[in-house]
Amino acid sequence: MHAANNKRVHNTSNYKNSNLIVRRNNEFFFTISFSKPFNNLQDNVQIEFLIGSSPDVNKGTYIILSIGIEKLFGGWKSRVVETRGNNVTVGVTPDASCTIGRFRTFVVIVSDFGKQRTQRDANTDFYVLFNPWDPADQVYIPRDTDRQEYVMNDVGVIYNGEFNNITSRLWNFGQFEEGVLDACLLALDAGKVPILYRGNAIEMVRQGSALINSQDDDGVLVGNWSGDYSIGTAPTAWTGSPEILLKYAREGCVPVCFAQCWVFAGVLNTLLRCLGIPTRVITNYSSAHDNTGNLKTDIVLDEDGKVDRSRTRDSVWNYHCWNEVYMKRPDLPEKFSGWQVVDCTPQEISDGLYRCGPTSVNAIKEGELSYPFDAKFVFAELNSDVIYRQSDKYGNSKLLYVDTSYVGKLLVTKRLNSNAYEDITSTYKYPEGSEKDKQTMQNAERRGVPTRDYLPVAEAGVNIELLADNIKIGDNFKLTMNIKNQTSQTCTVSATITGSAMYYTGVTSMTFKTENKTATVKAWNTTKLMIDVQAVDYMPYLVEQANLLFVVNGRIEETGVFLSTMRVVTLRPPELTIKVTGTPRVGKDLMVIVSFRNPYSFILKKVQLRLDAPGLITTRMKSYEQILPGGSVQYTETITPQTPGKRVLIGCLDCAALRQVTNQLEINVV
Repeated sequence: MHAANNKRVHNTSNYKNSNLIVRRNNEFFFTISFSKPFNNLQDNVQIEFLIGSSPDVNKGTYIILSIGIEKLFGGWKSRVVETRGNNVTVGVTPDASCTIGRFRTFVVIVSDFGKQRTQRDANTDFYVLFNPWDPADQVYIPRDTDRQEYVMNDVGVIYNGEFNNITSRLWNFGQFEEGVLDACLLALDAGKVPILYRGNAIEMVRQGSALINSQDDDGVLVGNWSGDYSIGTAPTAWTGSPEILLKYAREGCVPVCFAQCWVFAGVLNTLLRCLGIPTRVITNYSSAHDNTGNLKTDIVLDEDGKVDRSRTRDSVWNYHCWNEVYMKRPDLPEKFSGWQVVDCTPQEISDGLYRCGPTSVNAIKEGELSYPFDAKFVFAELNSDVIYRQSDKYGNSKLLYVDTSYVGKLLVTKRLNSNAYEDITSTYKYPEGSEKDKQTMQNAERRGVPTRDYLPVAEAGVNIELLADNIKIGDNFKLTMNIKNQTSQTCTVSATITGSAMYYTGVTSMTFKTENKTATVKAWNTTKLMIDVQAVDYMPYLVEQANLLFVVNGRIEETGVFLSTMRVVTLRPPELTIKVTGTPRVGKDLMVIVSFRNPYSFILKKVQLRLDAPGLITTRMKSYEQILPGGSVQYTETITPQTPGKRVLIGCLDCAALRQVTNQLEINVV
């Protein structure tokens, strides 16, 4: 099969797989050895390629090519390249839209006595993938720098934290690791994705978004936002996709526990890059999860100005991760080709399954929401208004304040050749309040999005903003409240501030602070108030990813107009240290030391420490029963690099009391 030479030409040398791997519409070569010299005028030889359990000539899953006389079959081409003695080298070009997956190869000699076929041989099986290098392929992406990042890069950065304090973690996509390609194809089989769909990138992406989550189809990952992960692995503890996909394959396609949005996005990214589709992970900061689908995110306050958790059903996630794939959309007007949103975090049902996309980023920007698939849902995640309402004990509610710019504040993805982020907000949205933005909303309303009949709300002429520094878990800190009076009258503002511990999904757990403040602000002036936040108050209630949500509900005494705002503060976890001894060299042992000290006054129990090094080792995990206050752990691993080049070590420490303590170290192997 000349695997090594063919793989170089097909950009598949990185796959740790001994079989041949080729891309669509790109010729590959193999040699057939006969028992006597081949005569193309006398000998009738056919080559058969079969995929799936019931190959069918009419469905493109049973390919028959003859050699000697160049013939076409359903777009696949074959030719004799060279005849030398009893050996014939054949060139085959798979069709630009053929099914992707693992094909079986047979050579058939046809004579007057019937057909003689070679035995089944797994070593001559080969894989066909999408081809983003070829203009004839649906997933063609023109720039090589894009292909290197979105198809070939096996490590990425996923951004989290919150809009005012962007944090990140490295993720091992590992699409070339041993067993990952087979695990991805197994996931398609387990999800019963018809072989017929597997040549169409739109269908593959749509099916992929359903089969990465376990809702309704026993897919790869089980979503869990409860805080209790005792029967599986906490979403924050994973360092990459290979560990998850290989576990899924090894354990007979039993869904792996547990995932949240960035894990879903990381694994879908691996699946699609592995199959050859350009894919990237996107983070949307302040992402609306609008349970009622009406482009309104309702925050309900009680009579005291505190968030009423029982009546607040919608939430604004600090961040939400999804994916974008690059492809032609022959089913849509041409301007809607290019980047498409696809989201496999199970949130809403689409055509009977938990999935979302592909939906054109350009269509979302223009408010053209009637095109497939799921454009309205994605549009709401980016464009919902936050509506503060006050509800009395009888359930009567009144509108206090509308914030049209809180949601969809910033969208980012990893920059090409860099771990820094690229701001891609302008690909999804026009500037807030611009003419184009208003036009998009009008288009959306024409496409069935409810009109915003509550606008405009009375302008208060007074703004409240909350500010906080970058704060470590366990620190006392001050929250600054700026009250800005942009009117010609002095005003008195009375405000209620509530502080709650919060999950990254915007769901609050416990309220730990309520404080009332009053300030008199002169015309055209700003008054600054300080709110003390003590660690002893918030630490007992802190939940994973250490977010605190502060909501302010204010009232201008003179006019009775209400003002509301909220601010998320993400607290910083302690340090994890990664060191290596000596210069990393090919064939030489390298010592990696991961260490951590518990800075808290409480015991950390059932601690998991992972070390991942794509291209160097498979994921390693060490468990510690406990780490005492002030106590340290040190984990040492010996690595022997096999190839030169830049590599990255990823470490992650995780336990119930302290989630997502991560670090990374780049090394250069010489």
